[in-house]
Amino acid sequence: MNFQQLRIVRETVRQGYNLTEVANSLYTSQPGVSKHIRDLEEELGVELFVRKGKRLMGLTDPGKELLVVVERMLLDARNIKNLAEQYSSRDVGQLTVVTTHTQARYSLPEVVNAFKRLFPKVHLRLHQGSPKEITQMLLDGQADIGIATEVLGNVDDLVTFPYYQWKHQVVVKNDHPLLQLDKPTLADVAEYPVITYQEGFTGRIKIDETFTAHGLNPDIAISALDADVIKTYVELGLGVGIIASMAFSKSKDTGLALLNLENPFPANTTSIAVRKGHYLRSFAYKFIELCNTDLNEARLQSVLNERLVD
Repeated sequence: MNFQQLRIVRETVRQGYNLTEVANSLYTSQPGVSKHIRDLEEELGVELFVRKGKRLMGLTDPGKELLVVVERMLLDARNIKNLAEQYSSRDVGQLTVVTTHTQARYSLPEVVNAFKRLFPKVHLRLHQGSPKEITQMLLDGQADIGIATEVLGNVDDLVTFPYYQWKHQVVVKNDHPLLQLDKPTLADVAEYPVITYQEGFTGRIKIDETFTAHGLNPDIAISALDADVIKTYVELGLGVGIIASMAFSKSKDTGLALLNLENPFPANTTSIAVRKGHYLRSFAYKFIELCNTDLNEARLQSVLNERLVD
């Protein structure tokens, strides 16, 4: 048994049992992948995959149990490498942070700037994706830290910490009729087409729940992944925008205005997440502390060790 065989087992599941894609992903040949699988099954004395002819269709029961062990072994192997790098080159390496566009664009620039000043030799890989993609990258070990508002707190293998709270705000073109109202309401907003985030992004579920709670069914005319796109179409006069509060800048968004609405939207909490058992280097802990000064390395390690035991 060797690590390449273990990687192939894991990658075969990730690639939907397509051995050609497995070979491409691991930079090897399809016949080589097949041989590694056969050799491992012969060594263990059990079949790991359900087959239909020459095609792999899924995992057998032993294969399902083995996959859990494989994931743990490969995670520990990465942890050993990270541990060695921690002591051989404390301020050199790579930190992968996966987050949404909204967080990367509006909440993280100051954190990233401070981090790069402290660790100029660390390559910071800032990957943007959906909350589901963020979760998967953390679980797969492709990212060290995840930052998002949705999903992260509901995954057993992830440990989450609060980053900050924020609310949604309504923005309109700076000559919009709603600006003439003394006390505009959510019902007034619902009279116009609404432009806001796609489902699953930046607290969209709370926007929908708020309208429903008020007995309103707005026309979501356009939905987008990030606030920059939303603001662009609001400025064109195509509707009323609902965006995250940190995405509006009075000095930069000169074609738009905040609607003086008694904000009915509840607070959202953006979270920081790491995978249980994933070894973090000191500069990763520092990145988290720069996000939330209450989360120093000692406190983080204490919580992570406690959750790992649980």
